Amino acid sequence: MKWCYNKRKRGDFMLPDERFRRILEIIRKKQSVTVQELVKQIGISESTVRRDLAALDKKGLLHKVHGGATSIDAGFGAEETVAKKSLKNVDEKRRIAQYCAEIIRPDDFIYLDAGTTTEMMIDFLTEKKASYVTNGIMHAKKLMDYGFRVYLIGGELRAVTEAVVGEEALESLRKYNFTKGFFGINGISKKSGFTTPDVNEALVKKTALSQCLDAYILADASKFGRISAVCVAGLDQAVIVTGKLKEPSFLKYTAIKEVSE
Repeated sequence: MKWCYNKRKRGDFMLPDERFRRILEIIRKKQSVTVQELVKQIGISESTVRRDLAALDKKGLLHKVHGGATSIDAGFGAEETVAKKSLKNVDEKRRIAQYCAEIIRPDDFIYLDAGTTTEMMIDFLTEKKASYVTNGIMHAKKLMDYGFRVYLIGGELRAVTEAVVGEEALESLRKYNFTKGFFGINGISKKSGFTTPDVNEALVKKTALSQCLDAYILADASKFGRISAVCVAGLDQAVIVTGKLKEPSFLKYTAIKEVSE
């Protein structure tokens, strides 16, 4: 006689509400979590974790992403400073920045959005005949120091991102027609598109993107599956340049360029 052993873990026998409570408690503390982390911490099987995450996502209590989940608050409200962002995912950002710098041509009129990855692009730029417009204070200074022709749009300076925003910035952008635009972003979601926490910065991104013949979103892996407070554009309105794409289903929504090692 063959005996069949059920591989369910002890936690699988917990009531669903108790499992949900534990999962949400962990995600509130960590902001994001993988399936395997939940398996270990709660003592439930992988299949149960995936079912529970799907149920909680449907209830709007978390965001289910490839291989795990993020807090519903991840990316909303407060934003990290440029100094903190510049220390994260540096190698991937550098590869993305180099690829984008290499596709600029002599006759290009470029919009360079404020952001840590777009700033890294400047280190790889070689095309001196192109012209550059930016709302990034540090971007403008760096471009000038490297000998590029640069235009800084006017407006209000937002300290946390060192970006120029406001109605004056929007009016300036509406006068331009860019051949290519390169943008930073906080969240990329199938449901909400490209998102960012601040409404004024979102308006600048949205306006600049609408003035571009070709638009590129520079995004490391941490941006996928995240949703911030304000929508900038739908996924089909820009090409995403990233490292190794972990969730191929995003390819159904827009063109994506993977820049692997």
